Amino acid sequence: MKQIDPQEFLSLGEKLPIIDVRSPVEYEQGRLPNALNMPLLSDEERVIVGTLYKQESPQAAFKRGLDFIGPKMSGFIEFAEGLQSPELLVHCWRGGNRSHSVAMLLETNGFKVSILNGGYKAYRREALEFFDQPLPLMVLTGYTGSLKTEVLYALQELGEQMVDFEGLACHQGSAFGRQESEEQPTSEQFQNRLFEEFRKLDRTRRIWVEDESMRIGRVDLVAGLYHQKEQSPHVFLEVARPVRVKNLVLNYRHVSLERLVIATRSIQKKLGKKEARQALEFIEHGDAHEAAMIILKYYDKRYGKSIEGKRDHIRLHVETLSSDPMQIAQEILSKI
Repeated sequence: MKQIDPQEFLSLGEKLPIIDVRSPVEYEQGRLPNALNMPLLSDEERVIVGTLYKQESPQAAFKRGLDFIGPKMSGFIEFAEGLQSPELLVHCWRGGNRSHSVAMLLETNGFKVSILNGGYKAYRREALEFFDQPLPLMVLTGYTGSLKTEVLYALQELGEQMVDFEGLACHQGSAFGRQESEEQPTSEQFQNRLFEEFRKLDRTRRIWVEDESMRIGRVDLVAGLYHQKEQSPHVFLEVARPVRVKNLVLNYRHVSLERLVIATRSIQKKLGKKEARQALEFIEHGDAHEAAMIILKYYDKRYGKSIEGKRDHIRLHVETLSSDPMQIAQEILSKI
């Protein structure tokens, strides 16, 4: 078997199957792109072996592990055969006993196996340290309802590079965005996704991102990436409130009444009792336009303070009445 560093492992992983032999809970916490989970030990078995290792001895833990693994060995081979590749990549947490055991078993059955040196832990270190290097970020900022995400995708269509933080986080960045989002990944997996997106890009060309806080829903940006974003050039997209209200009503038209009520109640302390009650009444009577007008007052005040603090970083101010993301993207590129 061959041990290889994370960069080579990831490069080979674009064409070869990756087998993650960690337990299911470790895999769900965070994983490499396209990795398939073939757990050597179940979550419960891992706890038992780990307890024995700490309380008795490594030898006792090893023997107990063999008891668990023995009946599964033929299943591991069948799993590998199902991948229909003579060459496989294997990793565990540190690149230790688990990955070596599986690699030896598979090589005995004719597979060529490479192991991730340092395991998933080395990959995580690589992912986090990646964002300590300078990145040519261009940050699109603006008030809620300015179609920033849609403009990012329009910029991409026009040949620009971009990374969609909210898309990778499965969250639209607000109490209302949370109501239409699918279940979010863990922070660890979100950060892995960010690493995978950024490492594929040309770092000699600008990379567009949306202005986000450190936390997006329940997940966190990589600290190095967040701090770079804060200090990078910003393009401020200023869209009149009536246009933004129209955009929001259109974007959230498919969100159920119940979810809109939940989202509004989640910010009622910040809205104020009177405004929250009025917004809820408008929602319940189907008047999304008036409800959005009230709710935007809160978000505009909140984001206004944030934008004011970034005045020194704003390189371009684009005012528009358009609701066409492509038209807005073209206008940005014509002025930048």
